[in-house]
Amino acid sequence: MQFKSHSSALIIQAIAFAFLLVAPVSCTDAEQSHKAVQPVLFSDVNINDPFWTPRLDTLKNVTLEVCIDQIENQTGRIRNFENAAKGEGQHSGIYFDDSDVYKALEGMAYSLKNNPGSALEAKCDEWIAKFAAAQQPDGYINTFYTLTGLDKRWTDMGMHEMYCAGHLIEAAIAYFEATGKDKFLGVAKKMVAHMMDLFGPGKRHWVPGHEEIELALVKLYSLTGDRQYLDFAQWLVDERGHGHGSYSEFDAVHYQDDIPVREMTTINGHAVRAMYLFCGMADIAACTGDEGYVQAMLRVWDKIVSRKMYITGGIGHTGHFEGFSADYDLPNAEAYCETCASIGMVLWNWRMNGMTGDSKFIDVMERSMYNGVLSGISLSGDRFFYVNPLETDGNHHRQAWYGCACCPSNLCRFIPSVGNYIYGTSADAVYVNLFIGSSTTVNGLGICQETSYPWNGDVSIRVSAPKSVNRTLKIRIPGWCRNWTASIGGVQIDPAESGMDRGYLCIDRKWKGETVIRLSFDMPVEVVSADPRVKADEGKRALMRGPLVYCMEGIDNVGTYQSARLDSTTTFTTEYDASLLCGVQTISAETPEGTLLFVPYYSWDNREACPMKVWVDYGTLED
Repeated sequence: MQFKSHSSALIIQAIAFAFLLVAPVSCTDAEQSHKAVQPVLFSDVNINDPFWTPRLDTLKNVTLEVCIDQIENQTGRIRNFENAAKGEGQHSGIYFDDSDVYKALEGMAYSLKNNPGSALEAKCDEWIAKFAAAQQPDGYINTFYTLTGLDKRWTDMGMHEMYCAGHLIEAAIAYFEATGKDKFLGVAKKMVAHMMDLFGPGKRHWVPGHEEIELALVKLYSLTGDRQYLDFAQWLVDERGHGHGSYSEFDAVHYQDDIPVREMTTINGHAVRAMYLFCGMADIAACTGDEGYVQAMLRVWDKIVSRKMYITGGIGHTGHFEGFSADYDLPNAEAYCETCASIGMVLWNWRMNGMTGDSKFIDVMERSMYNGVLSGISLSGDRFFYVNPLETDGNHHRQAWYGCACCPSNLCRFIPSVGNYIYGTSADAVYVNLFIGSSTTVNGLGICQETSYPWNGDVSIRVSAPKSVNRTLKIRIPGWCRNWTASIGGVQIDPAESGMDRGYLCIDRKWKGETVIRLSFDMPVEVVSADPRVKADEGKRALMRGPLVYCMEGIDNVGTYQSARLDSTTTFTTEYDASLLCGVQTISAETPEGTLLFVPYYSWDNREACPMKVWVDYGTLED
């Protein structure tokens, strides 16, 4: 179809929208009033979806085995625990490698929750026995310091001791919830008790160089109801920006220790650290109602999304320090966009939606998930990206593993928990946030979705209520969608007259029996222009269709890749090709120079090595 060049307000590298992996906290009844929407957790959602089910199967059958093999056979990660238990031998790898083992086990626990299996559970128990044996009598567990000198522990705030402890806690909770076994949870509690003996009000100051422990402690509070875990998490967050960290001026910015968190107006430093900090702040605020946290996060969110985010939902442009640089500094070939940072964007925006009930956060979450996160893993499930550029000359490829393997292990735990992000609930409403074929029961309503999203915008939602139930069903209208239709029981809804609330179509009624709601979101090819302050994208355009960002690969555009150019006469056609890249909707662009083929960005580098680009020259040569 003929396209119109849309204004930069629509789009967006440094996207200016007008418009989590781990379970968020569930606070006490009195504290839950600070959260607008509670999640329906993945363990209560059955996914049967043509797009996501194959990915979940690949995770279960391939990715988990890859991670187990790397941890046990290809690297020394599990051997570090064995050596620590014996109190002898060398430590191999990086000082924070324990965290990869914990994240992999967390992913194994999520898979067990979805697909119970004795062999996988036995493997988890085998690892957990090694963890418990490596724990010191005082509760301390960290194989690096156990093997290189316990006298040096807690002497360097940048050495990730609390970061590893945070992933230990999350994995222990996940395994307890999957199996009911509490041995690993006991290890986690002993480590937390050890840390609280040393740090806190009236004790030693500590500013963790890599955030993670904060959100994990709130999860432990949620599980146990023990307020001391929540208080310790808030104390750690409030330590920042007061000169308590032992960091240089550069590192203070890098580690988010340069300013008290309630005073933040923008964000700099390491992208993943920032995301985990904000997740912890959101979880604490959900329990305490800390308005200073909330307002700081809203200010920072606006700056990130409007000035520091790529069209793919990726963040953190520079590999020099894996983080943010100046506003609108978003180069394409040099884009870092760490996979873990995109996962962090999903986790944080999910929490922001939970606090506010505003769908704009799901818009960003969806963008990051379908583009920034999924690009991090091959279609075969056994190769990974750490860095996700938006342009390459053909020399950037996924790898089987990394020395710093945070991204593969993070994907290992993220993908099986994708069901977390589909539905939400409040006292009088059920939320449909993502369009993924699935079913659940919540607030007396059975919800069943059928869809071929993201390849088309047709969604069928069957609502069943054995007993009469008064509820508002809130269905997100995606921020990328310009035109949509909806019907209830075959009766059309007028979009102009429909009840809308913060981006959600609101259907307020008494449900009884079965009701079918059908939605259709128009999915034309959108020609996207960047904010004019993004110099890297001057004179260029990108293509989107629905939630997906598209790219050109040289393999599909032999002879036309280098000279590719779109202009106002370009027309587009789309076609689903089941034989290409495990099945994708392609975009063909008819230009005066010939036909250009675009594929979804997440699918690039799954064939032979070749160049790739998201942003393509725009305008006639005379322009």
